[in-house]
Amino acid sequence: MRTGSRVLLVLLLPVWGSAAAHNGDLTVRPTCKPGFSEEDYTAFVSQNIMEGQKLLKVKFNNCAGNKGVRYETNSLDFKVRADGTMYAAHQVQMPSKQLILMLTAWDPETLGRWEAIVRFLVAEKSQHNGHKPKGRKTMPGELAQQQSDTLLPWRQHQSANGLRRQKRDWVIPPINVPENSRGPFPQQLVRIRSDKDKEIHIRYSITGVGADQPPMEVFSIDPVSGRMYVTRPMDREERASYHLRAHAVDMNGNKVENPIDLYIYVIDMNDNRPEFINQVYNGSVDEGSKPGTYVMTVTANDADDSTTANGMVRYRIVTQTPQSPSQNMFTINSETGDIVTVAAGLDREKVQQYIVIVQATDMEGNLNYGLSNTATAIITVTDVNDNPPEFTTSTYSGEVPENRVEVVVANLTVMDRDQPHSPNWNAVYRIISGDPSGHFTIRTDPVTNEGMVTVVKAVDYEMNRAFMLTVMVSNQAPLASGIQMSFQSTAGVTISVTDVNEAPYFPTNHKLIRLEEGVPTGTVLTTFSAVDPDRFMQQAVRYSKLSDPANWLNINATNGQITTAAVLDRESDYIKNNVYEATFLAADNGIPPASGTGTLQIYLIDINDNAPELLPKEAQICEKPNLNVINITAADADIDPNVGPFVFELPSVPSAVRKNWTITRLNGDYAQLSLRIMYLEAGVYDVPIIVTDSGNPPLYNTCIIKVKVCPCDENGDCTTIGAVAAAGLGTGAIIAILICIIILLTMVLLFVVWMKRREKERHTKQLLIDPEDDVRDNILKYDEEGGGEEDQDYDLSQLQQPETMDHVLNKTPGVRRVDERPIGAEPQYPIRPVIPHPGDIGDFINEGLRAADNDPTAPPYDSLLVFDYEGSGSTAGSVSSLNSSSSGDQDYDYLNDWGPRFKKLADMYGGGEED
Repeated sequence: MRTGSRVLLVLLLPVWGSAAAHNGDLTVRPTCKPGFSEEDYTAFVSQNIMEGQKLLKVKFNNCAGNKGVRYETNSLDFKVRADGTMYAAHQVQMPSKQLILMLTAWDPETLGRWEAIVRFLVAEKSQHNGHKPKGRKTMPGELAQQQSDTLLPWRQHQSANGLRRQKRDWVIPPINVPENSRGPFPQQLVRIRSDKDKEIHIRYSITGVGADQPPMEVFSIDPVSGRMYVTRPMDREERASYHLRAHAVDMNGNKVENPIDLYIYVIDMNDNRPEFINQVYNGSVDEGSKPGTYVMTVTANDADDSTTANGMVRYRIVTQTPQSPSQNMFTINSETGDIVTVAAGLDREKVQQYIVIVQATDMEGNLNYGLSNTATAIITVTDVNDNPPEFTTSTYSGEVPENRVEVVVANLTVMDRDQPHSPNWNAVYRIISGDPSGHFTIRTDPVTNEGMVTVVKAVDYEMNRAFMLTVMVSNQAPLASGIQMSFQSTAGVTISVTDVNEAPYFPTNHKLIRLEEGVPTGTVLTTFSAVDPDRFMQQAVRYSKLSDPANWLNINATNGQITTAAVLDRESDYIKNNVYEATFLAADNGIPPASGTGTLQIYLIDINDNAPELLPKEAQICEKPNLNVINITAADADIDPNVGPFVFELPSVPSAVRKNWTITRLNGDYAQLSLRIMYLEAGVYDVPIIVTDSGNPPLYNTCIIKVKVCPCDENGDCTTIGAVAAAGLGTGAIIAILICIIILLTMVLLFVVWMKRREKERHTKQLLIDPEDDVRDNILKYDEEGGGEEDQDYDLSQLQQPETMDHVLNKTPGVRRVDERPIGAEPQYPIRPVIPHPGDIGDFINEGLRAADNDPTAPPYDSLLVFDYEGSGSTAGSVSSLNSSSSGDQDYDYLNDWGPRFKKLADMYGGGEED
């Protein structure tokens, strides 16, 4: 049972694998793998082979159309054509029954090499006249089977010495089995027997692929009779040949004969259509190509035997769309599949694409017996620059204002019938005449291909009122051979320049003049005039100052004459590097007005107008000479040569100066002041010194230097007591000053303590006094109750005691708007002064009202407003005894001074008695 299952599995697997392979061909195209279709090719040949005789056709695919593939063999007697057909290079006499060759395919582009084995088997003719059935061509391999179905591979030859075995004295011819046989199966192929079977019982068996190796049990043999069978239909496309070995053993398994080779070849049947590698091929050819120009190659493969007519594919063109200008614009090589042009007249501007249906038929193209398939070849006619661009009109015009750049003046339109947005269509414009200064350029619009004449250099109406340009257009790509430029590729462009009001300009800007400082007011410095470039407009130019930092200059509004309005001082802070700079404005009266600016630079030449100043202003020296000296120098606001060297000297008056002091010159800028006498009393002395510069004429200045003369220590430094003594204060004076300072500090301290105490008393004093102690009538402020009966729209809950006091405690200091006693620190409310003042009460209430108005927590209606908390146990008496109608001699006229809020009260009490 287990054996039967195994046999059934072996029989089903090849069938399922074959079906899967066919289904795969229909749905998924396998990845191309370059190489030969078979690793081992076998062909039957005659003993004598004529020159040029075709022997075998191999199938090779490099996955790139087999372009440039070359074939080579290791024998000079045989050659291979480009389509894989092997033929005899000359007449060949086969030297043996079998010839094995090595075939090599070489791809020069990828440098790849692939090899396959080719076997030529010589078929022997039978010595007896065999009978061949009618209508069937005798195959070389069948010659040995026509005389008998029994093979005696182990024949014995008789000799004088008896029987002897001749091993492998002849080659068993291959056994040919047609594919797709309908049976019945098992079908007998041949019978193998040994001539020893008459002497002993022999058992026969076969081994090899197809017998005991996968695919297993394709062939079987009767172990007793030696009849060999095929058990199922053969498929040459699945496997083209089988190599088996036949064995003969006795009943004990001992070898009786040596194994013999059996070659079984599956005879091809035309059961496969040619299949194109691609269903759609894309190719291209330039328009105007000559007949015979290569376009593309289509390739169809036939799974049948390529050495027979079953696998020999031929190509033809079925239809061509469109059939313009001819219905046969292309032809195809029937063997190679190369499509070439056959007629002239390809014009992309008329027909941009052809669709060609190509048919591949096996049986060498026999439409009656062969199988066919079709594919589509799409041939695109590529553009060449055979149409020069042409202007749509011969003249163009435009207008541009002067002094404008990057302005498009005119658009040049062209027509080009070549492929849009390609180098053959893209226009390139050039100005060939009319613009020697390079004012214009022509840029190409990438979308419309128009030429945009653009101003790149400003034009001047006063120089050129119009331009006449000659422009030429061409393509990025050169014209095709034999195509000439059209006369319409040039055109004229007229550009008019319009005049605009240009601003006046100063010819020399910045203008530099030189003069000495100190020139008097009203001096004419120069004429700073501007030029109006609008020569054809009668316009007036007016001048004004734009920048004059020191306000030293005036300019004539009509002619631009510059005069001084003040004395120019080189030492002024407005001078930078001896140069004073002012800016002026020149404006015309055009429409619209235009203006220009000019800068005037005045270089001021220094004069000796500044006397030198002595440095330092203060110094100190010891009361005894030769211990130290004072180094003095001078500073002069002028510049060379109106500065040093300086001359330092002491005046002759008063005479004590030269008596007590002396000056020693060090160099042109420095000198030393020292004591002339042996001792000078400590104190501060004003020593006059005359300093003279080197200007022409020289200026001098008498400067005072304060010299402190003090006692010095051994190092020549003034002592502390000496410094005080030098200041002119004695010991008594110093003590008096210290006592005054102490008294002053004490008074300040007492005043501060008194102010603190007074402030404390003011805070502790009650706001309202007891009316029994005050003989004056007072207005006691209790609260503001709101708007009376007319204001009834309010929430009474605001007057109730709140349950929690958190919002009161957390409230910021200021005026409260809650109706409870303050908790925590009391805020500082304004306190009314003890002495009444007409504005006291008004200011007090206004301040509280202002605080209430700015309170963000105030409700939007009248509510209880607390101005002050009077504390428990108020000194005020009961208000029930107040009588508004009481009369007295009190003067209430001062209520009129309290403001509009007390006007009603003033009218009630201060208006006098009613009539």
